[in-house]
Amino acid sequence: MTKIFIDGSAGTTGLRIRERLAGREGLDILTLPEELRKDPEARRVALNSADIAFLCLPDAAAREAVALIDNPHTAVIDTSTAHRTADGWTYGFPELTGADTIAASKRIANPGCHASGFVALVAPLVRAGLIAPDLRLTCFSLTGYSGGGKPMIAAYAAENRDPLLGAPRQYGLAQTHKHLPEMAAVCGLTYDPVFCPIVGDFYSGMEVTVPLHGADVKGTIEDIKAAYRKTYVGTLVRLCVESDESGFLSAAAYSGRDDMELTVHGNDDRILLTARFDNLGKGASGAAIQNMNILLGCDQTTGLVI
Repeated sequence: MTKIFIDGSAGTTGLRIRERLAGREGLDILTLPEELRKDPEARRVALNSADIAFLCLPDAAAREAVALIDNPHTAVIDTSTAHRTADGWTYGFPELTGADTIAASKRIANPGCHASGFVALVAPLVRAGLIAPDLRLTCFSLTGYSGGGKPMIAAYAAENRDPLLGAPRQYGLAQTHKHLPEMAAVCGLTYDPVFCPIVGDFYSGMEVTVPLHGADVKGTIEDIKAAYRKTYVGTLVRLCVESDESGFLSAAAYSGRDDMELTVHGNDDRILLTARFDNLGKGASGAAIQNMNILLGCDQTTGLVI
């Protein structure tokens, strides 16, 4: 019986992970009474008793949790931003990092939601030499409001909510979004992209777009598609050649799912690379479960919706 502990199980990601694991056989979910949920000693005992610990915490609390672990057999999957570019941690995007690398790691940093789409689109092109590492990129990302956690969900669900919530809202205006370091580091980029995240009036779903000038690509649109096909051979991330949405791409198309669709549109002069997935699925809890499956040695898609 594999012992699992979710530190921070009251948050959106933690709750989703707990729901996903509830019906799984062979797992013993360790829990703490509500009054001990934030007690350092109780958490220390639970963390060190677990075979796999999920951290669904703010960054500072995630670092504190790691410091409490002295059991060398406890594997950690951290869903916070705290360790995504930290030494000694494995970036938990199996399609790019490699399942074998993740399976051999005890410290796995779950990717950020926006970052998941960006690295899925950009990393294969840098690795294939189709775009230069020092290319200055731009990224637009549409997300459902569940990405803002419980406070934002409550704001959007409120009966007398602010009328401005009815239209898309851009944020991250200071260009210091917490996903930027991993977006550049994982892709091997010299410069952070200009990043424009936008939250919309829908619960979940994500659409990340990276525009390219054809002159900046050392190849063609077909070369880009070939790089994606070569990189993504599984079922959880895949290239979609055609869309049946009458010329539109909805950011909510993959809501409730754990897979990711990549598309390449445009022409020889201007190209649009787009990744669509669920910010709560492949962008959060679904990715965490995929990483857990790898640690357990079972099929990566076990318990996932695809």
